[in-house]
Order: sequence, then C-alpha cells, then structure tokens
Amino acid sequence: QVNLVESGGGLVQAGDSLRLSCAASGRTSSIHDMAWFRQAPGQERDFVAVISYSGSNTHYAGFSGRFTISRDNAKNTLYLQMNSLKPEDTARYYCAASDYYSLSDQSNGYRFWGQGTQVTVSS
Repeated sequence: QVNLVESGGGLVQAGDSLRLSCAASGRTSSIHDMAWFRQAPGQERDFVAVISYSGSNTHYAGFSGRFTISRDNAKNTLYLQMNSLKPEDTARYYCAASDYYSLSDQSNGYRFWGQGTQVTVSS
C-alpha cells in the first residue's frame, strides 16, 4: 500500500505563487508515475500534470503552462509549482501515483490517491 499526503495549499491572491507537495510513504518502491489532478466544486476531476519516475518525461494539461511538476525520489516527494495563479485555479488538488509507466492523463490510470489540499485564489 502507498499513502500520499498533500500539503501547501491555502488562500492566495491572483498573481501569487504556491508550491504544493505530496509526501509518499509505505511501499514507495512500487511507485512509477506521479501526477496532480484538481477538482473544483461541482466539476469533474481534471488532469493537471504527470511525471515519470526518472523525471525525464512530463505531460501537462493545456491550462498548465504556469505550472511545473517535479519530484525528489530520495525524499519520496512530488511537487507542483504554480505561478501567476488565477481565480479559475481554485480547486482541491490531488496527488496520484501509479505502479507502471504510462504518463496517463486519466484518473483511472492511477491506483493511489491522496486526500487533497485546497487552493483558493481570490481576485
């Protein structure tokens, strides 16, 4: 089993930056791809970005040009740097991990999920 715990969310103003973190524990040796998704109230969960185990391969959603995904395998931690935040970025952000390589942008491509961290951007 893999446990994922997100942190770093909060209330910020438009134009601010935030860095989200996701700490993995448990059978971390089984983790391959890691990803971020987000879900706004009343909306479906949307893909944000994914990164392969080595970090050499990434894939972003179209709106993620202001975001950068990275990971530190020595610390078993995934990051999402978010710059120039907009009110439409307001959502609960979820960390996800899979045990195989696919760079999937679909939520069903991930076996392990965190509880999420709330990001609220005021105008």
